[in-house]
Amino acid sequence: MFDFEKYGITMWDEEKIASFRRTLLAWYDQEKRDLPWRRTSDPYAIWVSEIMLQQTQVITVIPYYERFLNWFPTVADLAEASEEKLLKAWEGLGYYSRVRNMQTAAQQIMTKFGGQFPNNHADILSLQGIGPYTAGAIASIAFGLPEPAVDGNVMRVMARLFEVDHDIGNPANRKIFQAIMEVLIDPDRPGDFNQALMDLGTDIEGPKNPRPEESPVRAFSAAYLNGTMDKYPIKEPKKKPRPLAIQAYIIQNKKGEFLLEKNTKGKLLEGFWSFPICEANLVSQQLNLFEEDLPVVRDQLTQQQIFEESYQLKPNWSDQTFPEVKHTFSHQKWQIVMTEGHIERASDLNNANLAWVSPEDFSNYPFATPQKKMVEAYFGK
Repeated sequence: MFDFEKYGITMWDEEKIASFRRTLLAWYDQEKRDLPWRRTSDPYAIWVSEIMLQQTQVITVIPYYERFLNWFPTVADLAEASEEKLLKAWEGLGYYSRVRNMQTAAQQIMTKFGGQFPNNHADILSLQGIGPYTAGAIASIAFGLPEPAVDGNVMRVMARLFEVDHDIGNPANRKIFQAIMEVLIDPDRPGDFNQALMDLGTDIEGPKNPRPEESPVRAFSAAYLNGTMDKYPIKEPKKKPRPLAIQAYIIQNKKGEFLLEKNTKGKLLEGFWSFPICEANLVSQQLNLFEEDLPVVRDQLTQQQIFEESYQLKPNWSDQTFPEVKHTFSHQKWQIVMTEGHIERASDLNNANLAWVSPEDFSNYPFATPQKKMVEAYFGK
């Protein structure tokens, strides 16, 4: 039995819990969003939607979700997909480890569960890339199991209901909100209960511009009743992403093809193709070219020499300048400077991770968002 008093929480009695469930579900029945993944009980489709919805807004996810299921209609299709097609399907969604983990999990389902999506919480939780929230969402929505799905939205609502004086951003505190949800969840309609809280936490009680006076559960909310809505949830601010100067090389041959490189250097954007890039900070540090917080690429000759030595190509460099491209990841903020060069003839490339590609064929290669931004900036679109 969880000790709520230890964390300054007074749990409701059974009558109030039952009343809360009825009130929340009545509102959900009236106001729930019509979303494609709510028209199915297929655990595979629900899983796809839940993974896509992590770090991504609903309006962005819908076309990706529909295309993904069209390309990979079954777990087996996902398990057997090529890396190129897999990344192409996820192109632009970001946080690409999500889809790599999904493929690993699909392969686990094929080998460990005979191709059938597991139908209990423990087995679902054992799959690669599935944490407590996603396991709870799938178990409750697809299989009707009374498992809470506790994410940031749900913790926000719970923090206001009970005036929880613990940081929702601290993973160690998740157990508090999990325990609250285990008591509150409706055993007869667990999937709808979880989705009702998701809808409530993303809109009326969202992180920005909440409208607590419109909340269907305001009569249950200690923060609303006590006038402390602005205090909850408690959450320490995130660290700002680290600035990073990036040098990009836009190299074109006489046929009008551009040099593209497949990223194999690390987890960030691994498997995607882009114009050759390198971290300019290292060179800037060596040359002591700091300006406030962000190193600025000044010595173009040095950058060009780095390319020529690294790729064994010697372009005729252009003086043309292009708009800087900026892209922010969760932990890095890229400022990309593009340098253009031309090669008289299409050189043979003795590297499977390099290719000469015409702009008409760019769509055949998976591009992450920074590459798409570079293409737009270069061609002036």
